[in-house]
Amino acid sequence: MNKIIELKNISKAFDGETVLDGISLDIYDNEFITLLGPSGCGKTTTLRIIGGFEHPDSGDVVFMGERINDTPPHKRNVNTVFQKYALFPHLNVFENVAFPLREKHVPKKEITEKVNEMLSLVMLSGFAERRVTSLSGGQQQRVAIARALISHPRILLLDEPLGALDLKLRKDMQQELKKIQKSTGITFIFVTHDQEEALSMSDTIVVMSEGKIQQIGTPTDIYNEPVNAFVADFIGESNILDGVMLEDYRVRFAGNTFTCLDAGFGKNEAVDVVVRPEDVDIVPVEQGMLNGTVTSVTFMGVHNEIIVDINGFKWMIQTTESADEGEHIGLKLDPDAIHIMKKSKYSGMFGDYSSFSSELDELSDPGSEAEE
Repeated sequence: MNKIIELKNISKAFDGETVLDGISLDIYDNEFITLLGPSGCGKTTTLRIIGGFEHPDSGDVVFMGERINDTPPHKRNVNTVFQKYALFPHLNVFENVAFPLREKHVPKKEITEKVNEMLSLVMLSGFAERRVTSLSGGQQQRVAIARALISHPRILLLDEPLGALDLKLRKDMQQELKKIQKSTGITFIFVTHDQEEALSMSDTIVVMSEGKIQQIGTPTDIYNEPVNAFVADFIGESNILDGVMLEDYRVRFAGNTFTCLDAGFGKNEAVDVVVRPEDVDIVPVEQGMLNGTVTSVTFMGVHNEIIVDINGFKWMIQTTESADEGEHIGLKLDPDAIHIMKKSKYSGMFGDYSSFSSELDELSDPGSEAEE
């Protein structure tokens, strides 16, 4: 694939607070790339810098080999769909979609052909004469996408466009956006804080935190091989424990020694160990590599979510097996269930599922409000 956007050491601050801290990122033609992270991580600022709505304090934005830091938004071959779709309420669907072409004085016949093509693409054929105020949220979003695509930009920026939709409609639109991206060949740069959304739609995910890029990779890579505790915790659920790499393929944690698939760490190097909840098997106590007591069981529809106390650390297990609260059970871990990460600034911050209970205790403490 051809490189279409290069962000080179981009930094940005607002009111003295750093929002982006020297990030570099390559974006390719015909790619669905998602900027993923919590509120305040810098993902929307990154999007706005690509679109020309913000200017970096330092670093360069390069589009097709040309530096575009000072190029205004309307002169960039980029369009944007915001969470608020900014449709014209006094115009019907056809005229909303046609608006960019009318501004460019495109011939009437060509406008009609292109609008009909776009409405067909977003499955709104037959809606041309409808007023946009009569449409559902999902239909309004499709109109906004059609309007953004009708000028055939090289890049479409999408700033949390699904946030206002209900859950079922969001899931439907996730699939539709992916189909539209593939059929048009336009690079989509999508911003979200929803990890499930990012995993289901993206070719590439860029995980961000505190103005820095933590990891770039495919959804499979990001989920199966997180580089640090932040990524492991933010993408799905994770049990994250302190461990020691005894040697290649041998790690010690939770009071036991395990075979793993990781190598290249220093002998006796302190590491973070990640075990996804769905990769833990429940077995009889005598067969367990680890043993603990069930502290809670929650039915989640497809699976049970079981919390197990092992020497004070609360493990989460997601399984179709059942267990009873208070039951003593064994846990079995296969080598491919264990993932080793380097220690980072996020080590020790995530992974124990007892943390939420202490927060609830604080909320229920009548003296806690007075102390604040």
